[in-house]
Amino acid sequence: MRPLLPASSGCFAVITSRSRLAGLGTREGAARVTLDILSPEEAVELLGQVIGPARVAAEPDAAFQMADLCGHLPLALRVVAEHAASRPALSLNGLLEELRDERHRLDALADREDELSDVRTVFSWSYRALDPELRRTFRLLGLHPAPEFGIGAAAALTGTGERGTARRLRELTSAHLLQEPKDGRFRLHDLLRAYALECTSAEDTQHSRIRAVRQMLGWYLHATDRGRKVILPHSHEVPLVPAAQLSLPVFLDAAQAMGWFEQERQNLVAAMRQAYELGQYDIAWKLPVTADGFFELGSHWPEWKEVHQLGLEAAQALGDALGEASNLFCLGDAAWRGGGYEEALENYHRTLDIARILGDTWLEGFTLRGLGLIHEEQNDFSEANALFVKALEVFRDGGWRRGEGMALLSLSRSARAAGDIEQAITLGQQATRIFEALPDEWSTAWTALSLGPALRQRGRAAEAETCLRRAVDTFARFTDRQSEAMAWEALAEVFEEARNRTDAQRSWVRAAQLYELLRHDKSAELYERAARLASPPED
Repeated sequence: MRPLLPASSGCFAVITSRSRLAGLGTREGAARVTLDILSPEEAVELLGQVIGPARVAAEPDAAFQMADLCGHLPLALRVVAEHAASRPALSLNGLLEELRDERHRLDALADREDELSDVRTVFSWSYRALDPELRRTFRLLGLHPAPEFGIGAAAALTGTGERGTARRLRELTSAHLLQEPKDGRFRLHDLLRAYALECTSAEDTQHSRIRAVRQMLGWYLHATDRGRKVILPHSHEVPLVPAAQLSLPVFLDAAQAMGWFEQERQNLVAAMRQAYELGQYDIAWKLPVTADGFFELGSHWPEWKEVHQLGLEAAQALGDALGEASNLFCLGDAAWRGGGYEEALENYHRTLDIARILGDTWLEGFTLRGLGLIHEEQNDFSEANALFVKALEVFRDGGWRRGEGMALLSLSRSARAAGDIEQAITLGQQATRIFEALPDEWSTAWTALSLGPALRQRGRAAEAETCLRRAVDTFARFTDRQSEAMAWEALAEVFEEARNRTDAQRSWVRAAQLYELLRHDKSAELYERAARLASPPED
């Protein structure tokens, strides 16, 4: 290459490559210009240049989806466009269907008559230039169930240490086979992932591929369980799979653990689906259970239900009673939160039957409490109170201190509903002391939602405000928007009763904003309450 470079200052050369060609910059003073992918609009324009703008204008949605499936890569777009141009009778939607099946996407992009148009060939130029270890890393990355991943998951997948994995990932980025959209997070383009899958299917044994996937799924399971222990340390614990030599994240506090979950949420859902599809049923039922609190606190309702349905089916496929009961219980919670009381009751009763056979007092106690909560919301306070008392007995017999605190808190609400405010405060304070002693920050904050209104009703507004403000701060750190909104509501009631219109209005607005984020129809009502307080009081 170098002898062909112009020696005169009046000439210049443009060199294109999928590699960085760092030597040219160092020795020849070349200026590197990194070209990004096309924008969606530019990609569709390129399609129109080849197949004709009228054809694109006739099916604009299909054109944009096709551009997206091609990753807005000019070469892939050109190949697809030529393919479409050669088949004028085929609609763009028809071609789109051919592209959608990921396993055959590269086949649809291949032009048999022109080898240079075959995307496989272009990718192989970069792939074959790698050393064997880098080629292996690239191949195995194709087994990751989602496009973006971190170093820890990649290290588990490849069975290597994090430091060496990070180095290899960045070498693959330099070879333009990976992207690093932000520090420590890597993205494998869909087309490259399809190519990597073909390579690993051709070059790696089925045993090695399954082992790699299981190591990665195990990493997600253990990392999630570490986060669970930080956020809800006394939540349901299930036996995990062996951790092997996994390098796991360290979470210093709940905010860090919730931040990790939000970053990895799509990967966790994809990992659960992959575990189920590949018959890794033990991980497929354990991962939803360990991640349960993340989905609930984060208010990810549709995903919450979906992953536990997968977990239930996986446990049933194994004949694992603990897995079945654990996921049924979580499905009961999800249905209760969504207002599906009949579905929740059915799931809770099925859980209760299995829990009693297993002798699992944690599941039994929390299921009894769940049944009580439904009866409470249906204004059947007598039955609800009886179920809370039973739950309290089971928790005390089993030595489950957090369960005992939650049962006392439920009894506190029952007492308040019956008009016995002093008993409601006493029981709420007992629950608070248990949670503080454990310690369990989130559960301590949760007591304020019952204790705060009871204190307000008893004329102890300053105490109510203090505990509710603490709850607001805690729920915000845990990114539990629904509980934070409920705490702001209760705080607004305290301010309004004290005729503090300014703080009451701000609290109603904050609660409404949070409900709006959750797409809860309650937000409109609270905005109205805030608006009424913004108006001057009538004489």
